Amino acid sequence: MNTNQYETVIILTPVLSEQQMKDAVTGYRELITGNGGELVHEENWGLTKLAYPIQKKGTGFYHLFEFKANPEFIKSFELVFRRDERILRYLTVKLDRWGVDFNQRKRNGELRTVTPQGTKVVVKKKIAIEEDEL
Repeated sequence: MNTNQYETVIILTPVLSEQQMKDAVTGYRELITGNGGELVHEENWGLTKLAYPIQKKGTGFYHLFEFKANPEFIKSFELVFRRDERILRYLTVKLDRWGVDFNQRKRNGELRTVTPQGTKVVVKKKIAIEEDEL
């Protein structure tokens, strides 16, 4: 079976209770695994302010799924999102090998910021100051 790795972010309406939000997420998780998909990682980003109002709402519950699935599954997966009135927005992205590697390294805490010329950066009061200037 041909499987790819995908990342889907959904924004659920903020009028849901905590239990309703968890039930919706559980339903999508079961939809992935019930159709032969493998859940790789999942993150609940919580209630977050939207960049612009969607359906007259200024906030939404963000949730991320990273999973492996058959490409034919994605079309039916997104159809469920379009039919669900709890979903404000969704985005599914197919990860290439660099995206998969990046996500794995991010989860393992292996990523760090390197500045040009290898200068060490010290963060002080949320302002980046080069070490030589201290």
